[in-house]
Amino acid sequence: MVAVNIKATQAALGLNQDGIAGKGTFGTLLRKMGAGASVAADLGYSLATFATPMGLMDNRLRMVHFLGQLAHESDHFNAMEEYASGRAYEGRLDLGNTQPGDGVRYKGRGPIQITGRANYRYYGAIIGIDLEKYPELASNPCIGMRLALEYWKAKGLNAYADMDDILTITKKINGGTNGLDDRKANYVRANALVK
Repeated sequence: MVAVNIKATQAALGLNQDGIAGKGTFGTLLRKMGAGASVAADLGYSLATFATPMGLMDNRLRMVHFLGQLAHESDHFNAMEEYASGRAYEGRLDLGNTQPGDGVRYKGRGPIQITGRANYRYYGAIIGIDLEKYPELASNPCIGMRLALEYWKAKGLNAYADMDDILTITKKINGGTNGLDDRKANYVRANALVK
């Protein structure tokens, strides 16, 4: 395992090499991955706060895979709410959508596009926010990034990133291999930036 080298990453991003893994560094990284300035700043704040305790900084492949997957899921960090209506998730018991309207109410939100009543309930409880009652809060970039990190942790995705296993990571996030080519392209982009 090779830990993220913040100074080398800052150099790749064209930033002052102060060695601080802060919101400025992460915000710039996210902008280079396609995020708009405002969203990048908010996402960067959460990433700066939680990336280290979640183990993403311990191996650069973890950060590279994390960013590559999220870039695909969120249209390069530009969609904090799924473009589709969510009707396709109606009645999906595997997502905990048991009530009429749950598909639309609990459609994908945040950079990992958390989906389904059960996930909103589960991950909301982890971060201490009642997302089942207030699902729209998951589209807040700071909250959404925290949800993405908790989802990544719960699914054990650091272990697959350590093995550089993009296929398994994709299946754990997506349930299939939807968008695999784009995920690979985003991986390449992140790999060029995270050192």
